[in-house]
Amino acid sequence: MSAAPFMIGISGCRGIVGETMTPQVAARLAACWGERLAAAAESPLVCLGRDSRPSGAELAAAAARGLVSTGCRVVDLGIVATPTQGVAIGALQAAGGVLITASHNPHEWNGIKLLDHRGTAPPAELAGSIVERFHAGGPDDVDLHGNVDVDTEACANDTHIAKVLGRINPSRVIAAAPRVVLDSVRGAGGPAGSALLRAIGCDLVHLEAEPDGAFPRLPEPTAENLRDVGPKVAQAGAMVGFVQDPDADRLALLDADGRYIGEEYTLALAAWSVLRSCPGRAAVANLSTSRMIDDVAARFGSSVHRSAVGEANVAQMMRDVDAAIGGEGNGGVILPEVTFVRDSLSAMLLILDLAAAEGATIAELVEALPRYAMLKQTMPLPDRDAILPALESLRSAFTDERIDDADGVRIDFDAGWVHVRPSNTEPIARVIAEAADQSAAEALISRVRDAAGL
Repeated sequence: MSAAPFMIGISGCRGIVGETMTPQVAARLAACWGERLAAAAESPLVCLGRDSRPSGAELAAAAARGLVSTGCRVVDLGIVATPTQGVAIGALQAAGGVLITASHNPHEWNGIKLLDHRGTAPPAELAGSIVERFHAGGPDDVDLHGNVDVDTEACANDTHIAKVLGRINPSRVIAAAPRVVLDSVRGAGGPAGSALLRAIGCDLVHLEAEPDGAFPRLPEPTAENLRDVGPKVAQAGAMVGFVQDPDADRLALLDADGRYIGEEYTLALAAWSVLRSCPGRAAVANLSTSRMIDDVAARFGSSVHRSAVGEANVAQMMRDVDAAIGGEGNGGVILPEVTFVRDSLSAMLLILDLAAAEGATIAELVEALPRYAMLKQTMPLPDRDAILPALESLRSAFTDERIDDADGVRIDFDAGWVHVRPSNTEPIARVIAEAADQSAAEALISRVRDAAGL
């Protein structure tokens, strides 16, 4: 019998509850992070939150004990979305945070995210040292049974909603009073998501609203997993269907007919909404994100900067270039005035505001964007470094094309692009291509794989 999986990297860890994800693991990793925070400041304040998975309460209690054992003060936010935790860290001027979540993984998983004072994963070098400390076995003396003093904060959702409304004038949406379906997959984003949409006058149909972690389907918001949601959007007569993932940092879209639009369009439409009011400002996306955002930015005289894959990398580049908006093609939108964390609440209001401003349906907005085909493949690797010779071959083979090697190798051709990179969490290589249609994307991938010997 194979061992239960356990993945640990620069943004935290994930494992199978009761096997590789236990209170002992949560306490030890939180204590490793608490040691670093306490070394930089006396009695640092740390925000603790969790998504809606039933296993979260026990793991959060263990993490609290780990943090307190190192001299940290802990404020428990309860069940909150990942972006809500990011907002709370800033609002409370906390030194950092610990979030118990496995994001879009199935229910048997749970995980732990370590967050810095900006609400994002700590810098790679620091995170790497935390992982080394964890693997070295320490600290391993956290008392999992004693009581600890923990403060609570019940207003994190209200603070998050207020920040979103303070950044985006909702008057156009209020006047339009759109009918909206929100599916929260019984995750952490339901309470804040519904409160925001009702606050801006939406006629809301809220599906899978209870944040109890009883996911009604596989929770990643992909087309295959949302087959039963589309008909409900159409039956409701809604202008749009919004689908959150369990920690509400990603947002997928369905149009009025219940057609799955996908997550790549989320960032493109949000960027359109933002850049129309501040033309010329920069945008940021990771190297695996669709060219649609480049097309949108060009309309407004703006440029798109590309970062390595990962929310923390996108957020850092956004700060470096003073970007107006950023995000990733997985439905993650980062609006810096709210939080440097992917945020489904900001994305929903930006898209609703765009529809109201343009007097268009979601389907019409999508039709106004260029249409591309994206193809994704994976290949097993014996270890992460096994991909290095292939990446060097790509650099040599395509010197006449535009190459970005900040994270693996991305090659931009006139006809499209291909990105080859090792996964941060699995022993695989990811190959992603985008072109005008499926056959063109397949041809690009074949050309690149041949050159790399993959």
